Amino acid sequence: MTVSVDISQRLGSLTLEARFESAGRLTALFGPSGSGKTSLINLIGGLMRPDRGRITAQGRVFVDTAERIFVPAHKRRVGYVFQEPRLFPHMSVRTNLLYGRWFTPSAERYEDLGRVVELLGIGHLLERRPSRLSGGEKQRVAIGRALLTSPRLLLMDEPLASLDEARKAEIMPYIERLRDETKIPIVYVSHSIGEVARLASDVAVMSQGKLSAFGPTGTIMQRLDLLPKEAQGEGGAVLDMQVAAHDREFDMTMLASRAGEIRVPRIDAGLGNKVRVRIRARDVIIATERPQGLSALNMLAGTIAAIQPADGVAVEVRIDCGGEAVMSRITRQSLHALDLAVGRPVFAVIKTVAFDQENLSRTGALHDI
Repeated sequence: MTVSVDISQRLGSLTLEARFESAGRLTALFGPSGSGKTSLINLIGGLMRPDRGRITAQGRVFVDTAERIFVPAHKRRVGYVFQEPRLFPHMSVRTNLLYGRWFTPSAERYEDLGRVVELLGIGHLLERRPSRLSGGEKQRVAIGRALLTSPRLLLMDEPLASLDEARKAEIMPYIERLRDETKIPIVYVSHSIGEVARLASDVAVMSQGKLSAFGPTGTIMQRLDLLPKEAQGEGGAVLDMQVAAHDREFDMTMLASRAGEIRVPRIDAGLGNKVRVRIRARDVIIATERPQGLSALNMLAGTIAAIQPADGVAVEVRIDCGGEAVMSRITRQSLHALDLAVGRPVFAVIKTVAFDQENLSRTGALHDI
């Protein structure tokens, strides 16, 4: 499942340079507009040829400039999902889906229509024309068409960017199923921290054409300095937890990990199911003693592992909670008033209502073992 990229490409006044290797189910290319994300995914897909470098996916060489290898896009067996669905308006959903199969030799087809239709929940749409579909439904059909090419690699270039929040919420679980239930590695372009934190196993951070960081999602999300200034309030910790219990009386679910136990709004998941939780640094309050008489229900015991200055009045505090990192963004005045220092035991306090649907998602195995 490994995707390996090591390229350099001149783009006008910008030089695109990236080098990483990912064995995760979904690798996110993250960064602001103009950072080189789409150009990089086009190089992976064969829509552009790099000046220098090598690109491989699942052991197959797509590009190796040193060996003068360049596999054309139509021979790479790469599925591509764009921002816009690009469906054929005169065809039914069924015909749009089957169109993808025509480009794959029958002996190399491993996806069938029934499985893809079930995976994406589009069985009731098969006889409709695209004009009768919602934005989210169109994008699901576009994903299905890409899957029916039986690709070795799936590229998704900001597939939710043109959708409103309701349609994004509708389609996100299907992308999670795609990530968890297929063996196809995915490279996913996004400038949304929420999408990346929820979906990605690994993150490649792009800035002005350069790869500024690469690593597991949980590690990258802690690096608030890597995020665009306007999005730093969305960064923090990403924890993979398990469902420990359900509280029917108060409609809550208890999640557990090495960091401790937290309560979140009820999740429709069985005991033991894995859930990914994003805890934004801005939602974490630090207490030097276990608080009493407080409405916040979640208190994780830990030790301050690092303190980093941030912009203006803020500092970023990393708290080690049983080997898991939780981030808190507080003022320098609070840091001074509480006499916080590395090594001091503290409690990370988080309100239950901070865990909305954008910050909770069910997960499968994000990395193959």
